Amino acid sequence: MKHIVAGPLLLALFRPWVRGAENLPTDGPVILASNHLSFIDSIFLPLVVNRPVVFLAKSEYFTGKGIKGWATKIFFIGTGQLPIDRSGGKASEASLETGLRVLREGRVLGIYPEGTRSPDGKLYRGRTGVARMVLEAGVPIVPVAMIGTDEVMPIGTTLPKIRRIGVVFGEQLDFTRFAGMEGERFVLRAVTDEVVFALAQISGQEYVDLYASSVKEQRARSAAATAR
Repeated sequence: MKHIVAGPLLLALFRPWVRGAENLPTDGPVILASNHLSFIDSIFLPLVVNRPVVFLAKSEYFTGKGIKGWATKIFFIGTGQLPIDRSGGKASEASLETGLRVLREGRVLGIYPEGTRSPDGKLYRGRTGVARMVLEAGVPIVPVAMIGTDEVMPIGTTLPKIRRIGVVFGEQLDFTRFAGMEGERFVLRAVTDEVVFALAQISGQEYVDLYASSVKEQRARSAAATAR
């Protein structure tokens, strides 16, 4: 169901340019670790990859009510996304296992190391789940930079603007030197930071050593306090 009808139309309208496509393996399991600027990242990244891409999406996208909730659920299922619970603890372990299952099947798994969309176009600290997945699965990982998607559809908007976007695939990263060390938190942090550094190099984004979710929460609290 991968954008059978909408795909050609979206490609014609937004004319995405692509660099580094030769860095993508043509078969076998691989992780695409992308920056996350806009809701539409999960739409356009699969459109420029010749293989089906599976994303792990937050479970709330699959449980909404009403017509909007139904349409959102159908969209995410149709674009090959799987629901995950991001509440932590056992839920995080279940999410990890879901991703590993996709990789064991020899498929392409899309991950956003930042864990959420950037609130301001900057690149934020990565969550170590991506490192655990890479080390446990022993698969290659390709950094991916989405360019301009935040200008096409900024956070809080419902309709995209018609503008060109770009997708840059970096060189594959090799972490086989850390094989068997997925239980070491310092190793997980080092691997995650290397992935995010590679993203900064190909995206040109300014890096901020904070979690994007923490920045969003802080801004929400400030906005609430100002509104009182």
